[in-house]
Amino acid sequence: MRDRLYVHIVWTTRDRQPTIEARGATFLARYLPAVARQERAGLHALGIVRTHVHLLLQLHPTTSISKLMQRLKGGSSVLANREGHTGARPLRWAKGYDIESVSPKAFAAIRAYVLGQAQHHPDEAIPGWDGASLDFTTDSRDSADPGSL
Repeated sequence: MRDRLYVHIVWTTRDRQPTIEARGATFLARYLPAVARQERAGLHALGIVRTHVHLLLQLHPTTSISKLMQRLKGGSSVLANREGHTGARPLRWAKGYDIESVSPKAFAAIRAYVLGQAQHHPDEAIPGWDGASLDFTTDSRDSADPGSL
């Protein structure tokens, strides 16, 4: 039996400060998919602008959302700051996050929205970083387009 549990997750920098720079975004684009895989989640799309992060994930039924989020947010800020991926200001996340379920029919639209964050928020786009060119389908638990299933 196959599971199709999709979620759209968003979190912001502390006080929505524009602290994510190209180096930090590159770090997050490597770190977040790795943590998702370790927590039995597949990353289908990632959108990063200077003040916030969007993820489209496919969760395994046993994935602990609280543990996943602690590792995604807390782990990324600790490691980015410790290893110097942050640029001029430290990476600090605001408390909490938004998580919404995504139906297979809405999957393509949400994926396009997540990937289009730089166009949705042009004033918050990260200079020198083109996150739209990233392809996470090989990292996902189910690389098929769920809208076509």
